[in-house]
Amino acid sequence: MQLPQFSELYKSLILTPSISSLEKELDISNKPVIDLLSGWFSELGFSITITSVPETNGKFNLVATYGQGDGGLLLAGHTDTVPFDDGLWTKDPFKLTEKEDKFYGLGTCDMKGFFAFILQACKGLSAKSLNKPLYVLATADEETTMAGAKAIAAAQSFRPDYAVIGEPTGMVPVFMHKGHMSEAIRITGRSGHSSDPANGINAIEIMHQVTGQLLLLQRKLKEQYACDHFAIPQPTLNFGHVHGGDSPNRICGSCELHIDMRPIPGVSPDELFMLLNQALLPIMKQWPGAVDVYHLHEPIPAYACDTDSALIKLAEKLTGEAVIPVNYCTEAPFIQQLGCDTIVMGPGSINQAHQPDEYLDLSTIKPTQAIIQKLIEETCKN
Repeated sequence: MQLPQFSELYKSLILTPSISSLEKELDISNKPVIDLLSGWFSELGFSITITSVPETNGKFNLVATYGQGDGGLLLAGHTDTVPFDDGLWTKDPFKLTEKEDKFYGLGTCDMKGFFAFILQACKGLSAKSLNKPLYVLATADEETTMAGAKAIAAAQSFRPDYAVIGEPTGMVPVFMHKGHMSEAIRITGRSGHSSDPANGINAIEIMHQVTGQLLLLQRKLKEQYACDHFAIPQPTLNFGHVHGGDSPNRICGSCELHIDMRPIPGVSPDELFMLLNQALLPIMKQWPGAVDVYHLHEPIPAYACDTDSALIKLAEKLTGEAVIPVNYCTEAPFIQQLGCDTIVMGPGSINQAHQPDEYLDLSTIKPTQAIIQKLIEETCKN
């Protein structure tokens, strides 16, 4: 099998749906994409390892390895995309459309297209010319649970010197981002007829106390915690969704609040969760058994790479761009657990991610390919 041209690689990746979603009817396996990548990287001489990801809907990770020895470079990305807003797209999400000097399609930017860049950069590569191995990682479910990256971190099956995650940064190297926590606070009261409040326990009234304590926690986070690399330096706490009760003439028996918290480097999700529970402790004592706090999904820690890292200095040299922090989350804190210096840097703009008519600007293709080729040379050949 001859490796297809760059645009054909891109076309095949976009044509192959790989949506991940917490809604089961939308969630589909990424195995067809994994199989495409396996065939292509095998054609280039890579050895392939495919593993199933535990507790997922038929999801898989792929590790492609070229060359031998210790250390080397890992180029990493996720195979899944978010769902798409059918009524808002003006182009077919699963058809690569070239128009107005852009590639349109679901995953062109975030981020299946990154694998086409890697494949193009590896054409003509000789294992004999590598002093250290090159790894390519394709993960599952980044857009939902990050189960793929977590499984790779747990397995510890290889240990590169450096890792570059090709999320859309406009090829500006990213060295830091906040984490993400989605927490639920459920109040269980006792329903009853609204004409006699004493016969019930109103969950909304208890939630009113909860929100007061959370506002105090917001202030505490702002006053006591900061990472000045970010425009908003403190860990944030956002009130995202609240629902309680079912009828005006019933005492509300149940109320639930969902909040979003963003850990900063140096403040773990466990620490923030402890602070959350401490803030609610007075209410828990006042209403025993009425307050339940739990994770909506496993927390994602914050991430930071030492600015003295040789990888950061190389990325800055190759791109002409200084490293930056960002507000969104990636798989970086899990890839970093492999023991490698890790940055986030890839083609496309984050402004196009998760948007209708997602696209990649064609003018960025050749410069990006050149940077990736040089990155491989500098880390695996020298």
